Parts: sequence; C-alpha cells; structure tokens
Amino acid sequence: MQSKKAASKSPIRVIKKYPNRRLYDTDASAYITLAEVKQLVMEGAAFVVRDAKSGDDLTRSILLQIILEEEAGGAPMFTEQALAGIIRFYGHAMQSVMGPYLEKNIQAMAELQRHMAQSAQPLTPEMWAQFLTMQSPMLQGALGSYAEQSKTMFTQLQEQMQKNTEQVLGAFGIKRP
Repeated sequence: MQSKKAASKSPIRVIKKYPNRRLYDTDASAYITLAEVKQLVMEGAAFVVRDAKSGDDLTRSILLQIILEEEAGGAPMFTEQALAGIIRFYGHAMQSVMGPYLEKNIQAMAELQRHMAQSAQPLTPEMWAQFLTMQSPMLQGALGSYAEQSKTMFTQLQEQMQKNTEQVLGAFGIKRP
C-alpha cells in the first residue's frame, strides 16, 4: 500500500517560484537552487516551474536563466553572431520554422551523443585514431541520420520561405514567373 506522500506525487515534479526568487521543490519539500534545477534537466527529469502566487508557468524563463548563467560562465556555447542570428528570427516570418529546426538538430545531436556513449569502451590511441578518421560504422550511421534530419528540416525551411514569399508578393499583386 502506498503512503499518502507517494500517492500525492504527480508524474511531473512541481517547483514553485516565490516572489523572493526562491525555488521550492514540492516533491522534496525543500528549497532548491538554480544549479539543482539544472541538475534535474541534466537527469532528464520532468518538471514544471510555477509562480507560487499566480500559478503561471515559469519553466521557460527558468531554463533561459540557466542558459544565461552557463553562457556567462567559462565556455559559452553560442558566439555573438549566433545569438544575434537567433534574435533576428524573432518577429520574422521564419520564426515559427526556426524553433522546430533547432529542436530537431539538438535532438539529432543528443542521439549521436547517446550512440557514442552506448558503444564507449576504454579509449585507446587506436580507437581515437579511428574516431578521428570517422571509420566507425556506428558513428557514420549516427552522423548520416543527423545529416538526413538536418537536410529534411532545411528543405522544409526553404519550402516555408518560398510560400511566405509568394504570399507577400501576392499581397502586392505580384506573381512569380
């Protein structure tokens, strides 16, 4: 028979954010830090961050805060040009396509990382040489999958751009030859 506490736990961990900026993990019944929320992300835990007063979903803003802290730390992932490029997509007709495109590419890279981790053995100089020359069939398959997904998303991006261009030109009475 389950205890009352175990029975009351939801499948998605709820973290409440209070006005004093503190985060309260309702599963652990304790205050947690942003670093601990990052650890939940790293572990793949399902969670939501809610405003303690209004109940609004603050998960995205907390995730962005974690990214900001990581970028401000020692080794940023994004160059200034990459960040500027992302900003330029906001309010642009391609904004709705760019998010899924980036998401699919991140998923493909995570899958590649998983494949590599699953076949990990003690690293020898020979294995490192094999990795660098890309002779591993597993790696080639994973990279091929990544490349194919990226190509598909890029094709969809181009098609969406073409449709948007035709709509804009059509609004001005211009037809493409």
